[in-house]
Amino acid sequence: MGDLGGFHHVKLPVSDLAQARHWYERVLGLKVDAELVEHGVLVGMALADVDRTLVLALRHDPAHAAALSGFDVLTLRVPTREGIKQWRKRLDELGEPHGALVSGSRGGMVLVGLHDPDGVEIRLYAD
Repeated sequence: MGDLGGFHHVKLPVSDLAQARHWYERVLGLKVDAELVEHGVLVGMALADVDRTLVLALRHDPAHAAALSGFDVLTLRVPTREGIKQWRKRLDELGEPHGALVSGSRGGMVLVGLHDPDGVEIRLYAD
């Protein structure tokens, strides 16, 4: 059996691709890496960070997006605890609502309460 090397990408359903794209670009600094067009209609896209170490796919699927609202589907790794504090400052500067810094299960630091336009919670975690 071959080794696994992490995630290729994570796919999230969204109710509005344009709105989600704008949010993920503005808030997380991701850029469109690829678009998925079916029968001449844009139905999804992949967004990535500069180094393509994080690839997030968005797929137009309002029903599933609504079902995930309020759930913390995604936790992104931040290399340092100081980095978490920098993210909190960035979110504050953007006027983006978020929750508190809390202790993680392994003693790390977690920024909770950041929600995308569909209400999916995205947490930022540093060990």
